[in-house]
Amino acid sequence: MKKSILKKAQSALLIFCMLFSLTACGGAESTSSESGKSEASDSDSKPVSTDGKMTDVGTPRSETLIVDILSGRIANPDLYNPYVPGNVPMDAGVHQLIHGYLWEIDTVKGEQYPDLAATMPEQVEGKENTYTFKMKENLKWSDGEALDAHDVAFTFNMLLESKELAFGAVVRETVVSCQALDDLTVEIVTHNPEPKLSQKFGVTIFGNGLCIVPEHVWKNENPATFTDSNPLSSGPYILKDKDPQGYWFLYEKREDWKNTAVGQTVGEPGPKYILFKSFGTEEKRIMAAISNEIDVLQDITPESWEILRKKNTESMAWYSGFPYADTNDPCERGIGFNCSDPIYGNVNVRWALALATDIKSVSLATFSGMLRVSPLQLPPTDVLMDTYHKPMVDWLKAFTLEDGYKPFDDSYAKEIVEVLKQQGMEGLPETEQDIIDVFGVGWWKYDVEQAAKMLNKEGFTKKDDTWYKPDGSVWEMSILAPADFEIQSMRLAFAVADSWNKFGIKVTVVQQDAATFWNNEATGNFEAGSYWPACGIMPDSSVNMEHWNSKYIVPTGEQAPGNRYRWGGETNDKVTEKLNELMQLPSDDPKVIDGVTEICKLFVEELPFIPMFGTSKFVPVTTHYWTGFQTAENDFEGPWWWWSQFKYYTPHLKPTGN
Repeated sequence: MKKSILKKAQSALLIFCMLFSLTACGGAESTSSESGKSEASDSDSKPVSTDGKMTDVGTPRSETLIVDILSGRIANPDLYNPYVPGNVPMDAGVHQLIHGYLWEIDTVKGEQYPDLAATMPEQVEGKENTYTFKMKENLKWSDGEALDAHDVAFTFNMLLESKELAFGAVVRETVVSCQALDDLTVEIVTHNPEPKLSQKFGVTIFGNGLCIVPEHVWKNENPATFTDSNPLSSGPYILKDKDPQGYWFLYEKREDWKNTAVGQTVGEPGPKYILFKSFGTEEKRIMAAISNEIDVLQDITPESWEILRKKNTESMAWYSGFPYADTNDPCERGIGFNCSDPIYGNVNVRWALALATDIKSVSLATFSGMLRVSPLQLPPTDVLMDTYHKPMVDWLKAFTLEDGYKPFDDSYAKEIVEVLKQQGMEGLPETEQDIIDVFGVGWWKYDVEQAAKMLNKEGFTKKDDTWYKPDGSVWEMSILAPADFEIQSMRLAFAVADSWNKFGIKVTVVQQDAATFWNNEATGNFEAGSYWPACGIMPDSSVNMEHWNSKYIVPTGEQAPGNRYRWGGETNDKVTEKLNELMQLPSDDPKVIDGVTEICKLFVEELPFIPMFGTSKFVPVTTHYWTGFQTAENDFEGPWWWWSQFKYYTPHLKPTGN
């Protein structure tokens, strides 16, 4: 692979920057709190800007944090009901600022902590299926009404009773009943012991399906049709205004922020206003960042970061040098299949596609080689690399397909380093262990002959460099991909399509807006998709894997509460059985690691989702207007701007006075 891809992209961005350069616009320390979160001090001496610059939504720029919307433009900006398809995506500031969950995640410690709740769930003595927890005192909805145990009980019971709501299936298969014992105490009775209740109904990654809603608003509404277009907030901000076309959402700090979980736990949020805005294409987003019109960027490419860091010296990535990006994002990227389709439900077809993937070329075309490969159904984060990836290398080397073929190749990391050296990349790791730590333990061989052999066995034929399906028709495939959001998955789809087209399959990439992309995954309206269903953050990743349980399989066309790839069969039955066992064990049980390892082996056998890379997050910030952002040197949290925990970052952010 030559440097041309990177050079062309850089050249295009440089030209763009030059064309528009004439239009470019030119705190308190922290202490550790008992909760494990940093506690920002309340300082009266805040720098005040005197330049009078205003945002395009009419707020003072010096008081406004501007955040790029990860999902891009929102198709229906009035649908805030979190339980229905097509709603405003959570990453448009919804769960970052106005929705709270019962329990949040500290990704630095790998531990949950109470959010709206005041305590973790505790099993009632003598009642193995009954749990209680307390709510924080003096929480209020943004209209001044109390937020308490009654709202939690109402939300659970609404989901128990409303079969139209997809997440209701998750609640019904776990919960028998939920009630408020008093204003602050919630009791949940479950079908079985649930030692991981907080993981199931709290945040471990991104957010959670259980969003607490205000009883006094929702009790007279049909939850399946209620739009909730002007939602109340349990978080430290309220929705102040929004663009009817879905390009921006403006949030304002609550005057009563002390009556929120963030206010009680961390302190007063820094920005008075937070504007979530879709700027459009990557070129437009980079131009906005160069001119300090964005404070927080979501998902840019390595070549765009190269341009930004040279054009705006006030910009920062996670690392100040190679690899710049944070490679510990807890979800990995790859290609998933609708396994209810007769073609992609065939394990030998999926394995043939894996072996027809030139993974080095895919890595270079996706993110210039700055990616960590993953052969497992768990992301290659530092913790999970040490717990699963590295200990499983010997098993991966010995693993064989049904004909005795050994597909694993442990040379990827070493070879990609050599390619990057030839491209002039500086700061690359040098020792064998460091190389593996950065680029992964290995992946599958690029072996088109073995792939062809497996397809021939299943009745596929190849003529004139084109593959034909067993029925004699030309093999055509569509890969769904994000359109102008989640840039790594978008580029991955095109790179994989290139590999498979060279192999002889007629592959097209279909880019879709966020609402359509996710709805098609949920309803099974796809053949293949550049999705990321393999996530994990703690050594006990069983809760994150639980969505593969066979009980969540529904017919294509219906909203699936889990197992959106509709993967069934004997191997999935084994996975389901093992998951059911693990869900009954506390996370510190020694059997958990062994059980998750066995599940990883079963996924390798069938590849319903072909994992390819951990996620390299190029999500830089600009520091002209705001300071206090987390980095590798200030790692009170990771740079998860699209996660629900964003609200806990806001007290760390201080105005610069510009």
